[in-house]
Amino acid sequence: MGMQGNYISGLFKTSKPYIAMTSLQFGYAGMNVITKLSLNGGMSHYVLVVYRHAFAAASMAPFALILERKIRTKITWSIFMQIFVLGLLGPVIDQNFYYAGLNYTSPTFSCAMSNILPAMTFVLALIFRMEKVDMKRVRCQAKVAGTLVTVAGAMLMTIYKGAIVISSGSHGHDEHMVEAPMSGADPSDKDWLKGSIFVIIATLAWAALFIIQAFTLTRYPAPLSLTTLICFVGTLQSIVVTLCLEHAPSAWNIGFDMNLFTAAYSGIVASGIAYYVQGLVIQDKGPVFASAFSPLMMIIVAIMGSFVLSENIYLGGILGAILIVLGLYSVLWGKYKEGQEKEEQLPVAIKDGEVNGQCKELQDHVAESHVNKMMNNNQFA
Repeated sequence: MGMQGNYISGLFKTSKPYIAMTSLQFGYAGMNVITKLSLNGGMSHYVLVVYRHAFAAASMAPFALILERKIRTKITWSIFMQIFVLGLLGPVIDQNFYYAGLNYTSPTFSCAMSNILPAMTFVLALIFRMEKVDMKRVRCQAKVAGTLVTVAGAMLMTIYKGAIVISSGSHGHDEHMVEAPMSGADPSDKDWLKGSIFVIIATLAWAALFIIQAFTLTRYPAPLSLTTLICFVGTLQSIVVTLCLEHAPSAWNIGFDMNLFTAAYSGIVASGIAYYVQGLVIQDKGPVFASAFSPLMMIIVAIMGSFVLSENIYLGGILGAILIVLGLYSVLWGKYKEGQEKEEQLPVAIKDGEVNGQCKELQDHVAESHVNKMMNNNQFA
């Protein structure tokens, strides 16, 4: 029973990062769908970002104050500036550009486009020397090739819309593969391109957040407190941005309706809990691993969006999404092989350490014996 208990405990410990990141994708998927409903209803995405992160900061602060009161380190000027940049990247740039892109496109498209996140994270990790590439190794070739394929998929989704594969009115009817209007004929195609660019900018900011968050956690190892501070600073920054860009006072009005639910759900689940959980996973597995579960969100949103929002799914989106997923898992395969190599090298290092320790003990024992012998000789002299 003891061995079985240890096996189950070890399996659960190994599975925790996978379970955590998979659960987050369901939370993100729900956020995408209800946010689209609120934006379609006329809610300002600038105001939504403010309320979202106010909810996030308020919900996480009590846990941070109580659970991390003994482990919080002093906030230096350097750490404060990192928190300031994290607030700017996440709540302000990422969320505002993503919501704008979501408003111009669709939840399924935005989620599919955001699958370039792992590739962007890998490139940034490479630039900041958090990842190493040796092109003689197959795993490194897989990571580089996967990154290029992922970018190609994102570009395909951006410049090619194609035919409607699943129409919003096709349920129960034979309306598949309806031709979509050409780029020059439909003004909405320009919005689609604009929305694609906005989502790419948001995803780049999100990738940068992963990298900086990983670095900040090494100097400020209090994930709950860091999450609260990011959301609080992001709220203040978002207020300034909203006051500059949203001039209608009525945009701030919010009642007990869908908009309030969207702000609360997005803040508590998709910001507060998400920042905290991804911080823990980044500490354990690294930023590239934490960014690798976005394709699951795309699948969930595609199913929900088809039924809840009756959205069209285009051929360009499907082809681009396939390329993105193939490239993504090429990167992940390379990361998996890298992890295997590190695990294989670890026992050798431990063994070498044990041998070196044994040699040192033997040397100390011989030296001690030699000293004792000399002392005995001196006593009899």
